[in-house]
Amino acid sequence: MELSEGLLVAAAVLIVVVAVSILSSRIGIAAPLILVVLGMGVGYIPGIPLIEIDPEIILVAVLPPLLYSAAVNVPVLDLRRNLGPIAGLSVALVIISAGVVGALLHLAVPAIPLAAAVALGAVVAPTDAVAATAIGKRLGMPPRLVTILEGESLVNDATSLVLLRTAIAATAGTFAFWETLGIFVYAVAVASLIGLAIGFVTVGVRARLSNPVYDTVISFTVPFIAFVPAEAAGGSGVIAVVVAGLFSGHQAAKRFSAHARINERLNWRTVQFLLEHGVFLLMGLELHALLTDVSASTFTLAHTGLIGLGIVAALLLLRMAFMAPLLWSLKRTLNKHRVRASGTQRAASRARELTRSEISTETQEIRAQRADRIARRSAADLEHAHSQGLNWRGGFTLGWSGMRGVVTLAAAQSIPNEVPYRSQLVLIAFIVAVVTLLLHGLSLPAVIRWLRPRGPSHSDRAEELVGLYTDLSGAGTAALEAALEREQALAHENPAHAVPSDRVIRRAQASVHEAVAPLGYAVPRAPTAAPSAGEQEALSYLRLARVALEAQRSALLEERAIGQYDSAALRLAEEALDAHELRLTPPTAPH
Repeated sequence: MELSEGLLVAAAVLIVVVAVSILSSRIGIAAPLILVVLGMGVGYIPGIPLIEIDPEIILVAVLPPLLYSAAVNVPVLDLRRNLGPIAGLSVALVIISAGVVGALLHLAVPAIPLAAAVALGAVVAPTDAVAATAIGKRLGMPPRLVTILEGESLVNDATSLVLLRTAIAATAGTFAFWETLGIFVYAVAVASLIGLAIGFVTVGVRARLSNPVYDTVISFTVPFIAFVPAEAAGGSGVIAVVVAGLFSGHQAAKRFSAHARINERLNWRTVQFLLEHGVFLLMGLELHALLTDVSASTFTLAHTGLIGLGIVAALLLLRMAFMAPLLWSLKRTLNKHRVRASGTQRAASRARELTRSEISTETQEIRAQRADRIARRSAADLEHAHSQGLNWRGGFTLGWSGMRGVVTLAAAQSIPNEVPYRSQLVLIAFIVAVVTLLLHGLSLPAVIRWLRPRGPSHSDRAEELVGLYTDLSGAGTAALEAALEREQALAHENPAHAVPSDRVIRRAQASVHEAVAPLGYAVPRAPTAAPSAGEQEALSYLRLARVALEAQRSALLEERAIGQYDSAALRLAEEALDAHELRLTPPTAPH
């Protein structure tokens, strides 16, 4: 294929991805499902060559930015609150699934060595939350379930790939349990340290950059400079990328400018969208080549298909069975939250009492503030665990969201050629990925509508936004009042110091509320509920402000057509209007 033809194919793929995504939002079917089926159909069109993607391209070029884009947008707060279920699903369940699937496959087909069978188990064990979270967010899946699915898919890839590496080594007869455990622990520890180091250095560098172009370029290099050194050091490049992404995303609120944060969110959501959807399309396109390769073997397609369906059933049963101990552990965690909240509250009370004494020191004041913050965090954790605790409905929904995807296919193709029945193992992995994607993806909407797992209601989420609006407005008002007092004090000490006029003060006071006014547009309410008086006022403000903004933009376009003003001045005016339009745009959660 010539370069020009390759570019046309790439452009066509991008257009197809966008078109399918638009279609999926209208017909209510997740885009990954449509892309897989579309790819399978296109692959069998006469004249279309067999498509086989080098797994190194997926593992080295696609997987790092894909994981980083997910990690950088995952709140560390949500991961901390759900660390238990995420660790259980992404580590314990992956190890159990790999062992059980490997043992069953070896019993069913003794010609496949146990180590190779476990390697396949490691390949099919990790889930891919792309389609599940896309469906769940659209249908109102509770935020905690979405967080657990996203956190699971971030970490379980690393567990799977480390297990796969160990199982492949065991096919050469070098397997030893303690040595394997040591390799696993070493890979995790080294990768975590490298990921933290890369995140720390790159955040420090990017925080000193004012040019958004430079910041974007460095941001795009982070997943690769975390992945490659970790792999070279014998660690897990996947874990290094996830850790670097989590650190960067957490530090962004404190270290980066507003412009940099907006650019990062937009850039990485674009990258994530293209990579995720493009890989699902490739999944379908590769089916023809896989079937052609396996059909030339004595291990028939029928046998391979039956084994693939059997593994799907085993994985589903294992995941559902794992939900019982997971829910039991969450109930125990709720009691621990109660004990911790009570203890930290007592500690904060004692610290506040010491600050009221006559011999109170600045150190005691700092300790009291720290104790009060810990107590408030523990109380918030308890409230979150109580209001969004997983019951059997949430557990079943979580269990039914076990789709497989890109990592399963890429990891399967990394199995060495000398492994017996390699082509069949790769095809089994493909069958597991496609069947779980279609089975769970097509039925998950019905499961969510039927079970309606417990989560925050419209009134709960509206109350949260109103409470946050009040807190932020209160903080801004208090800071403004303190600043005005300082201005008065400076004017009293120095008559030459100008005191802000009443007009300036009124504008500053209005800006306190205008800064967080878009939160009012994002307040959710039941479909049948009428807008409140506050919402009506916010919508009226938005409507009038946009009328004025459209008039200003029309005037700017007219001035540009006339050419009376310099192009630099026109560009600055355009940027000012764009920034104001962004302030008037209601914030929405990413999809």
